[in-house]
Order: sequence, then C-alpha cells, then structure tokens
Amino acid sequence: MSGPNSSGLTDAQYHQRASGVLASIESTVDRMLQDDVIDIDAQRTGGLLELEFPNGSKIVVNLQPPLHELWLAARAGGYHFRHAEGHWFDTRDGTEFFETLSREATAQAGRAIRFSAA
Repeated sequence: MSGPNSSGLTDAQYHQRASGVLASIESTVDRMLQDDVIDIDAQRTGGLLELEFPNGSKIVVNLQPPLHELWLAARAGGYHFRHAEGHWFDTRDGTEFFETLSREATAQAGRAIRFSAA
C-alpha cells in the first residue's frame, strides 16, 4: 500500500514524518536530562515511545500506520492525531500534537514541560 491515505500522505511520507515526531521527542527528553530539567525515561520499541516520569506515571506515543495517525495515551486519556498542513492535529478537537503532549507532560510531571517539533 503506497498510495495516499486520508492524511493525504503516502505510506513513505507518513513513516518519515511520524518517525520524525518520535525522534524529536527523544531529543527533547535527552536535552532535558542533560540540562538537569527533569529525569524522564524514554524507551522506544519500533513505532512505540514510552515516557516514564519520576512519579512513575507514563505517556505513550505510538504510530498507527494503517490509519496514518499518531496516538498519545496519558493519564488524562487517549488522543488520535492526523497529519495536515505540516502538523499533527487531534481528530476530535483540532489541538496540535506537541501542544497536547506538552500539556499532558506538564500535568504528569508537576512542572512546566515543553515539547516542540525539531
């Protein structure tokens, strides 16, 4: 399957952009650790990235290739994101992915945490 999906991306484009999101999150977590901001443990297995916070809570981001979506699971609930206009937007309320990730990470960390695209 290499044709466009509902996201308007080919499978190859989807994988490139979605993998880039995971890599951006990982590099941000590495920077936070280096700068002694917060110790978030990031573990990636294929298209699944698990972030564990010092209090033991977790946020999971995983790729959903058949749907061309990114999924985010946090204490507050689950979110589905679809690519449009160069960004990933929540399929329910239109919130941008990194905005949602930052909000949920801040809630779970108990301090301001900011993620953004690389």
